[in-house]
Amino acid sequence: MRLKAVIACAGLLAGVLVALSPSAAQAAPTRYEAETSPATCTGTIDSNWAGYSGSGFCNGNNASGAYAQFTVNASAAGTATLGIRFANGTTTARPAGLIVNGSTVQTPSFEGTGAWSTWVTKTVTVSVNAGGNTIRLNPTTAAGLPNLDYLDVEAGSQPPPTPSWPTPTGQVGVNGTVEVPTSGLDGGMRRYCCIGDGSQEESQDPMFRLAPGATLSNVIIGAPAGDGVHCTGPCTLRNVWWEDVGEDAATFRGSGSPAFLVDGGGARSAGDKVFQHNGPGTLTVQNFQASNFGTFYRSCGNCSTQYRRNVVIQNVTLTRPGNTVAGVNVNYGDTARFTGITIVNDPSRSMVICRKYNGNNTGDEPTQVGTGADGTNCIYSSSDLTYR
Repeated sequence: MRLKAVIACAGLLAGVLVALSPSAAQAAPTRYEAETSPATCTGTIDSNWAGYSGSGFCNGNNASGAYAQFTVNASAAGTATLGIRFANGTTTARPAGLIVNGSTVQTPSFEGTGAWSTWVTKTVTVSVNAGGNTIRLNPTTAAGLPNLDYLDVEAGSQPPPTPSWPTPTGQVGVNGTVEVPTSGLDGGMRRYCCIGDGSQEESQDPMFRLAPGATLSNVIIGAPAGDGVHCTGPCTLRNVWWEDVGEDAATFRGSGSPAFLVDGGGARSAGDKVFQHNGPGTLTVQNFQASNFGTFYRSCGNCSTQYRRNVVIQNVTLTRPGNTVAGVNVNYGDTARFTGITIVNDPSRSMVICRKYNGNNTGDEPTQVGTGADGTNCIYSSSDLTYR
């Protein structure tokens, strides 16, 4: 299947927050069908797959750079929520550059939806100015874009809503470390509490210790939380919330090339770090929120055994106070990639996105050697950051 559509939306885009959802929220959206003006479809307008809106959908060319575009208007400056309805009947995601008024601001990925007749909506929340503008979806691979049905646009003067914090469904008393087997643990959104003394002492026991391959999900961790969660190998933390981190929210260890995933959830009041990466491998943190922390992610700067470590931080909202998003060791070849980062309450841009160190294995304090994007160890651009 081919696709191209370009979308024009009001305003200069300060940043993007991407998620799959049925719709967005503030005011009644204005719908722009992909098959009619003011949309431009480079390809064909087809109607051979059921479930589309209007008289058809945009099936663009299978080519990198083959775009799709809409021209829309916003009545007032503020935020606009774009709901992009699409179908991708393949099993391979189709990424695209989201271009607003000529500037690429994000690279959303349009995942496989299971069938060409299965339509889903990807919402993108952006800051806009009043008036007419253009937004373009420009495929970055030869597969092109998915089939595009329509664009819903909600524009208004209100800022994006603050992410909510969950209410516990019950309480579980913890007297010692909970061992999570490979089969995993689903907490049903109950609060697990308490262990340790709430200090910064790293010798405290963790509240949860995950076996390699385990998933911990739907858990609220109360305070004191000890040394948080320890992953002894590849693990998944899904929808886990730390009410008061204390020392570290989670520490990642293992051997070989483990892959760690933190998907959803949030953390508050991390006097030191939120995520501590001591072992090798790659940690991906996505759809997460954190506030009042020292460093959001740190590749261990002085562990007795050192590795190259990688982190991917995407679609994360960080509220100050907060010092650093990620710290990496350039002398070990660490990498940190950032996309869709929203930073709240930082008008002076004081939070350091990526802090670079020369690490060691002697236990000494690592030496800071720089900050900022470099395309090698710290990989991001201004379009990956939103300040509000």
